[in-house]
Amino acid sequence: MNILITDKMADEAIRLLKDAGHDVTYNEMDAETLLKEISKYDALMVRGRTKVVSDVVNAGTKGKLKVIGRAGIGVDNVDIKTAAKHKIPVVNAPTGSTTSVAELTFAHMLSLSRQLSKADSTMKNGDWAKKQLKGIELSGKILGLIGCGNIGRCVAEFAQAFNMKVIGYDPFLGKEVLNKSKIEKIENLRDLMKKSDFISLHLPHTAETHHIVNKEMISKMKSTAFLINCSRGGTVDETALYNSLKDKKIAGAGIDVFESEPPKDSPLLKLDNVTLTPHIGANTNEGQIRAGTICAEQIIKVLNKQKPDFCVNKKLM
Repeated sequence: MNILITDKMADEAIRLLKDAGHDVTYNEMDAETLLKEISKYDALMVRGRTKVVSDVVNAGTKGKLKVIGRAGIGVDNVDIKTAAKHKIPVVNAPTGSTTSVAELTFAHMLSLSRQLSKADSTMKNGDWAKKQLKGIELSGKILGLIGCGNIGRCVAEFAQAFNMKVIGYDPFLGKEVLNKSKIEKIENLRDLMKKSDFISLHLPHTAETHHIVNKEMISKMKSTAFLINCSRGGTVDETALYNSLKDKKIAGAGIDVFESEPPKDSPLLKLDNVTLTPHIGANTNEGQIRAGTICAEQIIKVLNKQKPDFCVNKKLM
């Protein structure tokens, strides 16, 4: 069958599809071209760049489109409802980037706690700012997780190795599940914001989670606390975060994802108590290989009329 890949994909994933006997076309099409060409293909495989909007899905159904694969965990760039309406499974790779994102989360925590960005820039400017760079230890601190799925629980495991206490807010997971990962379940988000020394988000961006960390929630944080977001832009109110950081109402933040990407005019870029990365959470060699191959395996299963392991719109069909 014919498979179209429109975003950069690991060679291992492409080879897996070809070894399964499929014809693979790699073409980073623009939106207009994709709309014209999609009906020729049985499967579409993307990462985050390509927007699989309703028009694209509808155009695909006029041809041969049978499955849409997202090589990663987030599917906010795919119209899963329209796909479900046409009985087209949308598959993803929810475990592919777990370790990569968790490690970046911890990198931000370590960088903030020891002021590594400032240490690096002052050294390169010829300064010896040792007296200005007193840090804090992670050991003994409380890490609050907003979302305790695969990535959140991986971050918890790293934190516990640093002798941190981990608490978590997740309305979809019970106390027993969190207890297995040694995470204390917190029922009220406000309580988590008050108690935590570090707060890290690990949840999708939906209508329900939009600005889940807003002005009110940030106001509950300790003045010594740090906020980390390596999940999805839009889950944090960036204006409220900027004002709190500017006024030193919280100690700092580490941000990998933004409401608008790239964040060209974001005032966050001007602050020295925030570490910023360009949405690189899943961008490791190992993470990309896992995400690509897991997604390819799911696509192959659907094309072989088998049940996929990871189908995000299953309940909608």
